[in-house]
Amino acid sequence: MSVNPSDMASERDLLSTEIVNRGIESSGPNAGSLTFSVRVRRRLPDFLQSVNLKYVKLGYHHLINNAIYLATIPILVVVFSAEVGSLSREELWKKLWFDARYDLATVLGFFGVFVFTLSVYFMSRPRSIYLIDFACFRPSEDLKVSKEQFIELARQSGKFDEPSLEFQARILKSSGLGDETYIPKSVITSTENTATMKEGRAEASMVMFGALDELFEKTKVRPKDVGVLVVNCSIFNPTPSLSAMIINHYKMRGNILSYNLGGMGCSAGIIAIDLAKDMLQANPNNYALVVSTETVGYNWYPGNDRSMLVPNCFFRMGCSAVLLSNRRRDYPRAKYRLEHIVRTHKGADDRSFRCVYQEEDEKRLKGLKISKELVEIGGEALKTNITTLGPLVLPLSEQLLFFATLVSRHLFNNGDSHLSLSSSKRPYIPDFKLAFERFCVHAASKTVLDELQRNLELSDENMEASRMTLHRFGNTSSSSIWYELAYMEAQEKVKRGDRVWQLAFGSGFKCNSIVWRSMRRIRKPSRNPWLDCIERYPVMN
Repeated sequence: MSVNPSDMASERDLLSTEIVNRGIESSGPNAGSLTFSVRVRRRLPDFLQSVNLKYVKLGYHHLINNAIYLATIPILVVVFSAEVGSLSREELWKKLWFDARYDLATVLGFFGVFVFTLSVYFMSRPRSIYLIDFACFRPSEDLKVSKEQFIELARQSGKFDEPSLEFQARILKSSGLGDETYIPKSVITSTENTATMKEGRAEASMVMFGALDELFEKTKVRPKDVGVLVVNCSIFNPTPSLSAMIINHYKMRGNILSYNLGGMGCSAGIIAIDLAKDMLQANPNNYALVVSTETVGYNWYPGNDRSMLVPNCFFRMGCSAVLLSNRRRDYPRAKYRLEHIVRTHKGADDRSFRCVYQEEDEKRLKGLKISKELVEIGGEALKTNITTLGPLVLPLSEQLLFFATLVSRHLFNNGDSHLSLSSSKRPYIPDFKLAFERFCVHAASKTVLDELQRNLELSDENMEASRMTLHRFGNTSSSSIWYELAYMEAQEKVKRGDRVWQLAFGSGFKCNSIVWRSMRRIRKPSRNPWLDCIERYPVMN
């Protein structure tokens, strides 16, 4: 069997090595001496060097739909300006007066058609969706744990053997998490099973009601005024649902449109926003409430399978609540306007489908299994997503350069639409910093953020909010992108007109993007999860 050297080179490019200090050997022939190991990892594929043209077409499809307006309006403006510009003010007035006096029917008919066309246009166009405000839950101080405390608590629980404890300690050391993240009290204090419905409901109630109480206080909106409610929580899905718990707690109105999204991973927050947007388009003059959370205790894995121990090390408590509106009178007080949502789903591929998979281990202990191919699969989904998003947000100059390079490479590669590293010419890499001023990339892990920064050629400042959120709050799943936006607001970085890109990915495998435009300069809010510690950030991580 022959092996293509270029394929071997491409495979080597996806591997990275790391020397890990494993400490002093406690037993065996090397007892008392330092030991090291070499860890080989698969990196994110350099997806900007491998782009599939069919996904570029999806983005350009949106532009083509509006091409008639882009092409005809400037021509009409130029023709009208040239005609009017050739007449003096007296001549123009005289012409209008005499034409109107002798052909009044034509003028009235034209005016009627103009008003009718304008009315149809404004009535048929989608309503703008405004983000009034949002809130992120801040757990109490007694739930805070350092990395050292985490390992000690895990040891005291008696659920993990020594190799598993050492594995978790190594993961935490390079995780990017700080020493002030939060885990549920049931995990901290209990040696029993924490994955019970009682503990799940208690944690969900704490984080959801905490975030919602703050949001209702900030916006002065009554719970009964909300017409649409969307809740997403991947692992914990009780009966009655989490959305029903919220409706019962706040005594919301009986005709509310409520939805509960489960099992959709860390990118489900953007999916929930998309669903709320569609509901608002069909129901004018309404508020929509989107709650994104994850229950840590209910998904706590008490076994020794290393692929299932990884979520224990990264996932921490968190919840976000977002209030959306399609009411035009909310325009003056809105913080952001929704611009674009692009969703990508790779579930048709078996590897992608199983890369984040909930199942039981050999001892029938439930946990979330993370595939070693997660970074590579995530890169493929991200490549598809940003290739579709690019034509919607990039400046025209970047679009033309990117598209021209793709087409030329497509032609020179004999019609092969998959453009790879083996091609003689490198493709033009779009500069997404020209499309967005603020970046909120899902704080999954330090390794994922490092690879995303390298591939998208983002600066340390662009990635600051993501890294600091990972350090301060850990991976809070679908709510992490809101803790990142809260970080920017606490530092008063968001200015009027800024475009904010929120990017999240999760099980399925899915990668989703949402783009907001700031409606005004955002001053430091009175309530924010970062307020008591923002002076200490950013930190070296």
